[in-house]
Amino acid sequence: MKESLAIDVWSDVVCPFCYLGSRQLDVALGNFEHREHVVVRRHAFELDPSAPRDYGVTLSELLARKYNMPVERARALNEKMEVEAREFGLTWSMGRARPANSFDAHRLIAFAAHQDKGAVMADRLFRAYFSDGLLISDRDTLNTLAEECGVDDARSLWSSDDFSDDVRGDEHRAAELGITGVPSLLVDEKFMVVGAQGSDHLLEVLNRAWARRAAA
Repeated sequence: MKESLAIDVWSDVVCPFCYLGSRQLDVALGNFEHREHVVVRRHAFELDPSAPRDYGVTLSELLARKYNMPVERARALNEKMEVEAREFGLTWSMGRARPANSFDAHRLIAFAAHQDKGAVMADRLFRAYFSDGLLISDRDTLNTLAEECGVDDARSLWSSDDFSDDVRGDEHRAAELGITGVPSLLVDEKFMVVGAQGSDHLLEVLNRAWARRAAA
């Protein structure tokens, strides 16, 4: 049996289901008997690579435009998501969320990962978008968030294309695997879980993956 069981996670920091899925994974891992043998590898995925740096509209307005629904309906759906988030101890304010391009945010996560701070950086970006109403495409904002997370020298990213290839590589790999939506989790390179399906389901998949290894 290999020493570690890998979980590859593709997500976007502007995706509410990815944020929920991240917390569901945390809960599942907390209940997984072999947690110390698990390695989580985070990968970039942009819901809309062509997104502008700042849409200049609210999230409800953007969803209403995208799915051809009344703004009131979009707002009600977002409020429902806020209720679901509270079940995981998350306080969202989706009315403040500022839809934006997430490419630089993903570059920052990849940069932080090289300092063993990718997980905390990703979580801070989720919170910045869904709770704090921050513009996660703004580089000054990204610099501040990086400093909060103890990530050194993030400002150097913006004078180069560093870690752009990492983001594109993650997205290319997602395309190869047929991933079209997130969150998508590939457990032990064998079991694919798409969507925020709950911590119980994730724990079941982890146990199945471990049992498969033990029987090999």
